[in-house]
Amino acid sequence: MKYILNYPTVYLINDKINKENFSVYVGETTDVRRRTIEHIHRDVQQNNSWEKFASSETSKMLVIGHDHFNKSLTLDIENKLMQYMSSVNAVNYIFNRRLNQQNEYYTSDEVDDIFSKIWQKLHLKNKKLFPAENIIRDSAIFKASPFNKLKEEQLDAKNKIIMKVEEAMNRQETGQLILVEGEAGTGKTVLMSNLFYELEQISNGEEENILLNQISCHLLVNHEEQLKVYKQIAKKLGLIEKEDSDIVSKPTRFINNHEPKEKVDVVVVDEAHLLWTQGKQSYQGKNQLEDILERARVVVAIFDKNQILSREQFWEEKQLLEMAHQANLEGNYIELQNQLRINANQHTINWIRELIDKQKVKNIPNDDNYDLKVFNTVEEMYEAIKDKAKNEDYGISRILATFDWEYKDKTKPENEDYWRVKVEDWSLPWNLQVKTDKRRGIRHKNLSWAEQAQTINEVGSTFTIQGFDLNYAAVIIGPSVKYRDGHLMFDKSASKNKKATQRRKLNNEMQDVSKSLLNNELNVLLTRGVNGLYIYAVDPELQKVLLKAQKGEI
Repeated sequence: MKYILNYPTVYLINDKINKENFSVYVGETTDVRRRTIEHIHRDVQQNNSWEKFASSETSKMLVIGHDHFNKSLTLDIENKLMQYMSSVNAVNYIFNRRLNQQNEYYTSDEVDDIFSKIWQKLHLKNKKLFPAENIIRDSAIFKASPFNKLKEEQLDAKNKIIMKVEEAMNRQETGQLILVEGEAGTGKTVLMSNLFYELEQISNGEEENILLNQISCHLLVNHEEQLKVYKQIAKKLGLIEKEDSDIVSKPTRFINNHEPKEKVDVVVVDEAHLLWTQGKQSYQGKNQLEDILERARVVVAIFDKNQILSREQFWEEKQLLEMAHQANLEGNYIELQNQLRINANQHTINWIRELIDKQKVKNIPNDDNYDLKVFNTVEEMYEAIKDKAKNEDYGISRILATFDWEYKDKTKPENEDYWRVKVEDWSLPWNLQVKTDKRRGIRHKNLSWAEQAQTINEVGSTFTIQGFDLNYAAVIIGPSVKYRDGHLMFDKSASKNKKATQRRKLNNEMQDVSKSLLNNELNVLLTRGVNGLYIYAVDPELQKVLLKAQKGEI
């Protein structure tokens, strides 16, 4: 009891909204008695959520103490608790949502171990409210959470962006572009999520900042699966009340809903390389980034030119260089360089990058941490990835493929049950076709493709996996990627991705940009695996050289 009453503590208050769902408050204090009295007598009068907690017969308070707790450590534990609780499917709403990331301190190396022990005890008390830790850590919400602790490079980038936003607000500037570039796995999404959330907190008066108080912030992403995740995060954290809010939305909706003369303050665009650079469907403009800049005082664009996947998103190299150069001149250019996704040594990372960037196959290096393997058959690879997926210790693992087999959204193939990826006698349905069972349907509808249990029986594509990671990724490199004359080459005639293979009008001429786009498709697929990458190539020559590389015979 002395650790509860005489030491800093972390506490969690929860209440049942219905049989399945909870609302949660997470806090920390140096005096839990005083803080509890404040909640009961003061906060109930100022906050409707506290009034509900106080009057509910099902609300509970859990107080967590530890003999190693100090102020910094409890702030870190509070931050991790908010990250975990906001990732629980059964939690609809979490408040006291401040960011409390701490720097290094005396016991900072103990945080993860202490937190895991705390979570295990909470799990024993209520398995629905506190699911197994591996389930939490595998969720897309957890990985994109604003409560992820930023690395030094990310933290420096965030602080620089906030400073530049302050300058723009102070000078009444408009159309300012802050460009953040980085390869796949460099932590762009976590930075963006953390930045957007902090700007919202400052805007709502959670932190003292006269320049940014009451600013309007929007988060845009042109990707259905990622939008689903961001809307869930925003709703749980009270940033939006309804999922149809345009505070978190697709770019076209934002552009159509806002006139240039009525500018918002800040727009954060995740995956800005997915913005359209030509008119399409409900978008009547010519360049979405330019249209967003016309409607905002500051735009923060998270960009990776090597993840542009369709002709509608294509930029000429000259345009990209000019955009980066202009941002650099204004002190608005940031590059993230540290690889944070792939848990491999530098030799393995270099091997993957050589294959993608230089189209060269080198001998596969030894790596005790990363499982990089070429399989003799696609059947063997699929069985291996299913084994990984069954083992909860390995987390979410899925099979992916280049878009080299026919798939038409919202239609059915003739004489077959599904659009399928077929390699000799083996076949499996393309993504987004196999239905979940009815018991899981409601719970699954808000999950990203890879998180849904039935998707182990499908093949993922760039359209469902871009922006997400897998613990193990098995990639079928289809016939559009061949090995000839000592290097990889791209055969657009073997691809079914019309968005990549059809010509694009540039400078009043129809041009073939398929090589770049098919290369980018390969880049996205080969950089999804955190702890392992499995490969099978359909092209016999490519498969042969990859197997030789595995044996160290090149």
